[in-house]
Amino acid sequence: MRRRRREMPLNAEINVVSLIDVMLLLLVIFMITAPMMQGGVDVALPKAEAKPLDPKSGMVVTIDKSGAVYVDETRMTLSEFRSAFRSLAAKRTSDGVYLRGDAGVPYGIVTQVIAIMRAAGVGDVGLMTDPEQSP
Repeated sequence: MRRRRREMPLNAEINVVSLIDVMLLLLVIFMITAPMMQGGVDVALPKAEAKPLDPKSGMVVTIDKSGAVYVDETRMTLSEFRSAFRSLAAKRTSDGVYLRGDAGVPYGIVTQVIAIMRAAGVGDVGLMTDPEQSP
């Protein structure tokens, strides 16, 4: 036995080829799934020359082009929103409410939603837009 150990040289290299394969596979998986994980309601925000808002901890109210109202990602009709928003706003201790309205939504629906928010005691409503492209 002793003689065999002396003949075999010590190999101190680490084979990282398989680790690189696993890393590249995970990278591809994350690149494919990351855009799918971004939740929310798909709306075309109007363009305006304003500093964009980033809703980090506030409640997001979205109006899509069909006129449906979403609180975060829960769909509601305007009458359901009117009856439920006061209790939803009271439960939240966040720093504000952000309104995302599709560019094709009639102005009357947006003003109705803002009026419901104001009646519920929410005074600070941030209107979200996309930044305009500079020529």
